Amino acid sequence: MGRFLLIALWSLSLGLCLYPYTASAQLKQNYYANICPNVENIVRGAVQKKFQQTFVTVPATVRLFFHDCMVEGCDASVIIQSTGSNTAEKDHPDNLSLAGDGFDTVIKAKAAIDAVPSCKNKVSCADVLAMATRDVIALSGGPSYAVELGRLDGLSSKASSVNGKLPQPTFNLDQLNSLFAARGLSQADMIALSGAHTVGFSHCSKFANRIYNFSSQNPVDPSLNKDYATQLQSMCPKNVDPRIAINMDPNTPNTFDNTYFKNLQQGKGLFTSDQVLFTDTRSKSTVNSWSSSSSAFQNAFVTAITKLGRVGVKTGKNGNIRTDCAAFN
Repeated sequence: MGRFLLIALWSLSLGLCLYPYTASAQLKQNYYANICPNVENIVRGAVQKKFQQTFVTVPATVRLFFHDCMVEGCDASVIIQSTGSNTAEKDHPDNLSLAGDGFDTVIKAKAAIDAVPSCKNKVSCADVLAMATRDVIALSGGPSYAVELGRLDGLSSKASSVNGKLPQPTFNLDQLNSLFAARGLSQADMIALSGAHTVGFSHCSKFANRIYNFSSQNPVDPSLNKDYATQLQSMCPKNVDPRIAINMDPNTPNTFDNTYFKNLQQGKGLFTSDQVLFTDTRSKSTVNSWSSSSSAFQNAFVTAITKLGRVGVKTGKNGNIRTDCAAFN
């Protein structure tokens, strides 16, 4: 009996080791109903105000959520500022291009919540980021969805933990799939989340290889639409200011829609990791299906971002509610 129990415990702990990113059971919709009942309206109001100031609020917030969840789980560890003794996640090279407007959106929404005495210090920064992400997607024409809440804020943030956790613009389908699978996300989830590039922007350096020095035979990536390549070269000349950013969706850059998938069909995916979704036969049918059905894409996106929101959630002693999102308590 004792031996059986040991084996059972050992296989259980092995299971826990293999799946460190599985969903936490305590996330639920309306988590704050008896704690801070108006929290979603408070966040939405703050996000709307920020959105009216700049559209960058949309891509910046969505990308901040993605970069947070993919590294240590959805625990707002990406918002922590570095100190003399600790280089935080946000200062890893892969995170240096995260736009300040995303951080600002979370900080302003948290301040709006904490201005209500009964809500002060009762809502985590991780949950604020999850709600703000839902709100910017809806504000830009995307689907609105019920957000699962109940995350705590993480207790550690190290630049070293970012290594190998985020997709690179040069990735092929196998690299994308294995990265997302490590977080419990399927190929369909990965393609749906890539669809958020419909409101994204990128610095020229991230795709310069595709328009200038792709290979010795082809300086321009042959999978890139020729007219689009010429357009990109004019927007991103060789010695371009590194701060220049261009829209990832050349057609409807300020609308969260399925145009991203239509662009891929025309060879107008900005990154290799975008265009490969159409050129690889294993993912092409999904691109075709979502380019012809906006509702199919939106449903898949809601499923994927909900699953993303469950990754590596902190509970109990593994987290707390930060008073300042950018610093540990």
